[in-house]
Parts: sequence; structure tokens; C-alpha cells
Amino acid sequence: MGHGSKGAVVGENVPVRCPACRRAHVYASPVYPCACGAPVAPPLVRGAPAVPITHRTWSDEWVTVRCAGCGRQDQWPQPELGCPCGVVLRIPVRPVAAAPQPSGGPAPSGGTTASTTGVSTVRAPAHIPPPPATAAPRPSFRPVTIRTARDAVTAAALYLRWLGFRDVVQPEEHSPSGIDLRGPGLVAQVDPTTRPASLRAVECLWLNGLAASSTSVFFTLAGYEEKARARADGLLVPLFVMDLTGTPQPVNGPADELVARGV
Repeated sequence: MGHGSKGAVVGENVPVRCPACRRAHVYASPVYPCACGAPVAPPLVRGAPAVPITHRTWSDEWVTVRCAGCGRQDQWPQPELGCPCGVVLRIPVRPVAAAPQPSGGPAPSGGTTASTTGVSTVRAPAHIPPPPATAAPRPSFRPVTIRTARDAVTAAALYLRWLGFRDVVQPEEHSPSGIDLRGPGLVAQVDPTTRPASLRAVECLWLNGLAASSTSVFFTLAGYEEKARARADGLLVPLFVMDLTGTPQPVNGPADELVARGV
């Protein structure tokens, strides 16, 4: 989510040792759906040392992966592993040029990055497959009236469950990262204030989702700053606005896609 997998399917496993504390881990590569429907996983480099992340740039958050089924190239989140010692490790991925070429597939296509402000803007491809034609219609959403900040979080949780996310819960203690709701393959933030959500808030939510290989979803009562909406579009973060009836409304393309396909 999102730029992340739903957490139900994993690819190859590789041993990883944290260079800071020397703790040993086994990392399982996430698997994503190609537009053709085939599962795609970033090809990990077995035996290569993991690199601690000390500085993030938007272009470094993505890797190009080729689908072995159709030959399509897309950009997917760079595999990362959080060590209990506090260090976040970047897992090396084999460059796409070294991957074997599929036979008879269509010409590969990939995402691009562009920069107009000196900061790279990731333009990830549309690799969300359409919903099956035989999908059963979703029942109507039943909102709850929002009177307090807690009501706003409750309304967002109900809506996420309606979309199909399972086991959506609110942490007992408020997270310093601002994450209000979690579930398998999901992190969500709910801003009940009267100020439009900022660019930084959207970026922080996306990074939390990236670190957890989860879909990031943002809810707010007061809308979003223009730069925040533009960044969310580039990062494929679904944005919703809620009114006091508790009914979320999608305000960008990724949110429209999430409502259309469900989970």
C-alpha cells in the first residue's frame, strides 16, 4: 500500500543478521499481485548483508520487479526488516536487469519518478487488479454519529471492516506514530481535528505502512492540504473525509479503487 502486501502470502525466505546487535532473523519476501494476476515477489539476494537505513529518500523506497509470467515491470516497496534493537534494515534485492527474461511475454513497462521540487515523487503503477465480475454486492454501510474523537475512530474502524479488513482494532495506548487503527495488512490514521491533514502526516502514515508491509488509509473530518492530497496520489494512499454522520467519502483515486474492489 497500499503499497504493501496483505500479509497472507510470502515469498522466499533468506537469513538476515543485524549488523548493529548481531541478532539473526529470517526474512520472508512479500508477494504482490501483478496486473496479469500472477504473484510477484522482489528477488532477494541470498547471503548479501542487510544495510541499516539511516536516511530515507523517496526513490530508495521502491524497487523494480519483473513478473515472470507476463514480463511486466512494476515498482514495489523496497523490502525492509525492523530489528528489535531499533535498527531498520534494507534487504538487498537483485536488480531487474539480472532477472531472466520471460519467453513470449509483452514488452515490460514500469513506473517512473519525477521531481519538480527537488524531492523525488514516486509514481507507482496501477497494479491493483479489477474486482471479479462475479463478486457479490457489498451490503450498505451503517454509520455511527460522530460526537467525539473516539466516535471518529470507531466510525473509521467500522468502515474498514465494511471494506473487508479483518480484526481492525484500536491500540490500547495511543501510538507515538499517530496510528489509530491496526489490522492484518492495515494501518490507519484518523484525524478528528478541525485542521486539514498535512503533507507530513500523510508521509508518516505511508512510511508506517511501508515498514509493516501494510495498506495505509487516512481518515479526517477537515479534509487535506493540497500538497498532502498530491503526495497521497503519488504514494497510492487512500484518503477519506468523514462528516458528522460517520459516513466516510473517498477523496482521491486510491480511495475510489479501494471502495470499488474492497479487500
